[in-house]
Amino acid sequence: MLSIYNQLVEKSVKGIKSFAVLLDPDKLDAASLKRVIDLSHESNVDYFFLGGSLLSKYNIPEIIKTIKQHSSIPVVLFPGGHLQVEATADAILLLSLISGRNADFLIGQHVVAAPLIKQSNLEVLPTGYLLVDCGKQTTASYISNTTPLPYDKPGIAAATAMAGEMLGLKLMYLDGGSGAMQPVDTNMIKAVKKSVACPLIVGGGINSVAKAAAAFSAGADVIVVGTGIESDPELMVTISKQVANSNLEKAR
Repeated sequence: MLSIYNQLVEKSVKGIKSFAVLLDPDKLDAASLKRVIDLSHESNVDYFFLGGSLLSKYNIPEIIKTIKQHSSIPVVLFPGGHLQVEATADAILLLSLISGRNADFLIGQHVVAAPLIKQSNLEVLPTGYLLVDCGKQTTASYISNTTPLPYDKPGIAAATAMAGEMLGLKLMYLDGGSGAMQPVDTNMIKAVKKSVACPLIVGGGINSVAKAAAAFSAGADVIVVGTGIESDPELMVTISKQVANSNLEKAR
C-alpha cells in the first residue's frame, strides 16, 4: 500500500484531485463527529485533517479513536503546536510556517515535537505552510504572531514556495485560515503550482462548489474544507461531486 505522501505525489502527477475535511477538535461533539463521519463515506473523502491553532480542550485521542472505529479514512494531524502530536493518527503535516518570520513556527515547535514523533509510527509529511491574507486576521496568524502573505502578491508566494521546496519540504499548503472571508486567489494558486514540483494543498474560504472548482482549475491537488462544513455538513457531499467531476474530466 502506498504511503500517504506517495499517494499524493502519484495523484498530483496524474492530475487526480483529492478532498480533505478539516476537523477542529474544539468544534466537535460526539453527535457532530458521527455526522461528519457518516457523510464522509457518502462523499468519498480522501483525508481527515485534525487540529487547530488554539484548543481549549484536548480531545484529539478520543476523536481519532471514534474515527478509527467507524471509518478507514486516514487521519492526518494538522497541528497548531507540539502539544497536538498524537501517535494514534496515521500521519502528521509537519508544518513549517515559511510565510512568516517567527522562528518558533519555522523550527522551534518542531524541535520539541521531534522526539515524540520519532517514537511514534506517524508518517511525517514535511510541509511548507503559507498563510495568506484573505480578508481578516485569523487565529493562525494571531497565535503564530506572523504577517500573512499579501492577497494580491502571487510572486511572493511563488518565491516562498520555491525556497521551501529547495530546503527539502515535500508539500506546500496555501491557507487563508479558518473562517477566511474569501479563498486564496486563483492567480496565487497558479503561480505557486507553476513554481514547485511538489503536491499543492489549498484551504481557507472554500465554502461552495464554485470555489472548490476554481481552486482545482488553478492547480490545487488537494482542497481542504473546514468552516463551511461546520455550518453546513451537506456541503461535503456537493463538493465531493465536484472532486469526482474534476477527476472524470481529467480521465477523458
